[in-house]
Amino acid sequence: MTTTPISEIVKSNHLNVKVAADVVAIRQAVRALAVEIGLNLVEQTKIITAASELGRNTIIHGGGGDATLEIVRSTDRLGLRLAFEDKGPGIANLEQALRDGFTTGTGLGLGLGGAKRLSSEFHIESEPGVGTKITILRWKG
Repeated sequence: MTTTPISEIVKSNHLNVKVAADVVAIRQAVRALAVEIGLNLVEQTKIITAASELGRNTIIHGGGGDATLEIVRSTDRLGLRLAFEDKGPGIANLEQALRDGFTTGTGLGLGLGGAKRLSSEFHIESEPGVGTKITILRWKG
């Protein structure tokens, strides 16, 4: 995916991702920010679904962590950038983890790949024994 330069962070929220109720709070906060920048219903649904998947992964696989939600501006458009970070076991094989059907738990194995497909931009950094940071961005329009 091509990365668009960010010229400005318009608004930023930081949330804990420790328990299932935190995922609900993240979904609500993402929805509010998506509405604020004028994402249409389909765009809202995509970014909210991706946030939900990544929030659950942060808890289940990362042992909890943090989320940063930002409204960002490039030279000609607005977007919503979400970063999920944990200090968990990390991901040993990123290529495998992004493949549909791969799971280390009981899920369907669509979380990371699905979040990537639902985003305009997707970036993942992970080191075994150190943790994982996943950043997604959904541009308006």
